[in-house]
Amino acid sequence: MMKRIAFWSLFLALASPVLALPRIEATQVNLEYVARLAEQRARKPFHSPKADLPDFLRSLTYDSYREIEFRHEKALWLDDRAPFRVEFFHPGYLYQEPVHFNEFSLTAVQSIRFVQDFFDYRQLRLPEEIPANTGYAGFRILHPLNVSNKWDELGSFIGASYFRLLGVGQTYGISARGLAMDCGGTDRPEEFPLWTDWWLGKPQRDDQALLLYAILDSVSCVGAYQFVIQPPVPPRETTRAGVKAVLFFRDDNLIHAVDPQHKPLATLGMAPLTSMFWFGENSQQKFDDYRPEVHDSDGLLMQLDGDQMLWRPLDNGPVLRHQTFAAKHLHGFGLLQRDRNFNNYQDLFNSYQSVPSVWVVPAGANWDDGEVHLVELSTHYEGLDNIVAFWNPLNKPKPLQPFRFEYDLYWTRETDMPLSSNKVVSTRVGADPRDPAQRQFVIDWDIPSITSDDEPPTAAASCGTNGTIMGDTLVYRNHAAKTWRVMLNMAPVAGNKAPVDLRCTLKNGSGLACETWTYLWSPP
Repeated sequence: MMKRIAFWSLFLALASPVLALPRIEATQVNLEYVARLAEQRARKPFHSPKADLPDFLRSLTYDSYREIEFRHEKALWLDDRAPFRVEFFHPGYLYQEPVHFNEFSLTAVQSIRFVQDFFDYRQLRLPEEIPANTGYAGFRILHPLNVSNKWDELGSFIGASYFRLLGVGQTYGISARGLAMDCGGTDRPEEFPLWTDWWLGKPQRDDQALLLYAILDSVSCVGAYQFVIQPPVPPRETTRAGVKAVLFFRDDNLIHAVDPQHKPLATLGMAPLTSMFWFGENSQQKFDDYRPEVHDSDGLLMQLDGDQMLWRPLDNGPVLRHQTFAAKHLHGFGLLQRDRNFNNYQDLFNSYQSVPSVWVVPAGANWDDGEVHLVELSTHYEGLDNIVAFWNPLNKPKPLQPFRFEYDLYWTRETDMPLSSNKVVSTRVGADPRDPAQRQFVIDWDIPSITSDDEPPTAAASCGTNGTIMGDTLVYRNHAAKTWRVMLNMAPVAGNKAPVDLRCTLKNGSGLACETWTYLWSPP
């Protein structure tokens, strides 16, 4: 358990003297404390925080919001020589659901009120003072991540239930969320829960992790969350976030009081990940862009029972695609960026080769029976996060029945924690030059244990009933890349308009264990 000192004086020193001082409450903040508050809230209808934001903050434009900058010298814990600091985001413009903050020690808690002096407004002139109980839009965490004497951004929590973290040498790309509800459904809108309240644990100087608690709220449910964020200690480079959650679902009467058209929950997305894939080496849909590839993630990796590894390359298809993978006793899943070669991106402003992969490791109950979901939205530009992956449990909780789950998130480039061996490293798709009606798939596996052409592995391929594997699936040694290449031909059924599901893996007589390549090909 992380140590905590008695209390702090930083916020009081920074606060404007005209503000009433926040009340200090002598209590111990833990997950059960936050869960009790969440359960109490779940017994009432959802109240949107947007209603509490002053009108003049809602009307801030892109240009006016850019004028506002947090004063770095006002960062929380700056003067305490703590290993973490916190800076707040200003409410308004796109961020219209204010979030309320508290700071806690081992024995006490007090609110962090909105202080206008925390921000430099430059040329912007607000029409009136912002009330001290307004709240903030979110927060960022600073830590000496890459260099011991430089405070880098370790992570940020802003917008709905989104958050992002970084490890050593990483740049922002993929995001995680607290919860995804009815994501990828075609018969109902997605419900986006919000972070509404945070409790920030004041770190001691020798702490190696930051402890946070939060309340997540939405029309359907309220959740209590615990985060233990552990940046890497050299020589490690991966950041870990341990997450524990307790959800309380509202009953139908409370839900329909806010949204009379609300439908029963179809999917409960636990540990959801959100990323972007515009085009890559496997894309059939080409765009007029100078870069060879543009994506924050290039595949979904799943570790199923028996340590079977599935690799599903991402794609930006012509329409929304929602694929499910049944999984009992799930060991892990994640959206990965495997291509780390700058030459494949050629982007000087977006370091796609440096963005993290995020790997989810389940812990505790409610991960035994369910599905991994992959949602791929069609997009024509890179500004849209169009990829979502999450776990949907088979058994859904009943109203006010506490639903507990926990998991670890690893933000990694796999330099210090390889996630798979004998893995797929590239997928390419095109027309068969001998028969344009057939599709040719060229897949490369990296198998360090097999380097001789004399004993090549063999391929086992299959596809859905709306397609046919044509001829022999051939395996070659790719000496240039030091990989094994599979060339697979598939002919879709004439007139077929539905996606074709394909699978392929490599085997040999010694029981080679390779990733299984799985792909969803969509007709253009």
